[in-house]
Amino acid sequence: MRKQFILGTVAAMAVALLPVVSAETSSASNTAIDYSKCANLAACGGMDALVKAAQKEGKLNVITLPRDWANYGEAMDLFSKAFGIKITDDNPDGSSAYEIQTVRTAPASKVPDAVDVGITYGADNENLFSPYKVQNWKDITPTYKDASGRWYGDYAGVIALSYDTSIPKAPQSFNDLKDPAFKNMVAIGGDPSGAQEALMSVFAANLANGGTTANVQNGIDYFKSLKDSGNFVTALANGQNLLAGAYKVSFSWSFNGPGAVATAAAAGKTIKYVIPSDAVIKGTPYIMAIPFNAPHPAAARLWTEFLYSENKGKTSKTLGSTKGMTGSKIFASINGGQNIWIAGGALPIEYDAMVAKGTNAAAPAGYQIPAGAKIVTPSPADQDAAKALLKAQWPAIAGN
Repeated sequence: MRKQFILGTVAAMAVALLPVVSAETSSASNTAIDYSKCANLAACGGMDALVKAAQKEGKLNVITLPRDWANYGEAMDLFSKAFGIKITDDNPDGSSAYEIQTVRTAPASKVPDAVDVGITYGADNENLFSPYKVQNWKDITPTYKDASGRWYGDYAGVIALSYDTSIPKAPQSFNDLKDPAFKNMVAIGGDPSGAQEALMSVFAANLANGGTTANVQNGIDYFKSLKDSGNFVTALANGQNLLAGAYKVSFSWSFNGPGAVATAAAAGKTIKYVIPSDAVIKGTPYIMAIPFNAPHPAAARLWTEFLYSENKGKTSKTLGSTKGMTGSKIFASINGGQNIWIAGGALPIEYDAMVAKGTNAAAPAGYQIPAGAKIVTPSPADQDAAKALLKAQWPAIAGN
């Protein structure tokens, strides 16, 4: 693997030497631009040039993006339809730790062009990522972006309880799940020392049982008690295992709700989501970043611009042919990723700025943060401390 500190210096020098061009048009030819190093849209030659280069690459590698997670299915469908770029999604049910390991070790052609990981995985591995600042950089909350553009937040959610409505009792709280009525029913979405959603589920259980974000021992003890009572099962909480009946109740981000409900309904199951009454944990945002060694660097940058766009436009179902349209016209005509995430029950990183400008779409009914709820967000330092505890104690809980 290339020396990242050397690459960072080279990238900065390359950007400084690139000609200044408009974000709308480009006077530089595509062949004069190194898309693995351009650090903003202007340096990439403008939107028309970036789209043309991305279409020439023709492919985009993404990783661990379930279609029913934050409306990513719509995002991928719209991007492919609008720009004619084929998307390969590696291991949709993988974890943040898997994404980072893949960036480090995958063959060159299999490296992801962009990652979407928990904040600690992004910040702790920033030397793996190439600096790039999207057009809406100023609208990204300063707390959640690297000053050089190596990584930045994309969206957040609230931990909810997801349950199959066939069960005799509908859970409303973490405390409810201690009831023997939930025997062999409760699952979690992976190892919380490596999967962000599972980590925040432990934080939520911890809060519900009197803990603070500084120490998640109460949350670990909660899951141990569920395991001892037989209520907790070790099956991974994912769509396949839900449909197979391996579990009935799980912990999930609120932004998984709309897609998961629709997917389950298509398979003949009815599931519901509820924000637990005894704990409202809003996660720190997930982090978007472009690896230095992205095999399709122009497509990676176009994908990132798309996800951070605030446009209100065509969806994958309403978009017609884009043949003959310039890249900038295509981009301006389609729904932006920030509003796609809102439609999926997520809170995008640019949400406050969008509300101020009136560019935000309405959230779907039932997926807003409950009015008057005390919202708690664990800091990155809290999360690091929690993962250290979990690495030592979770194997005993997850083991059969």
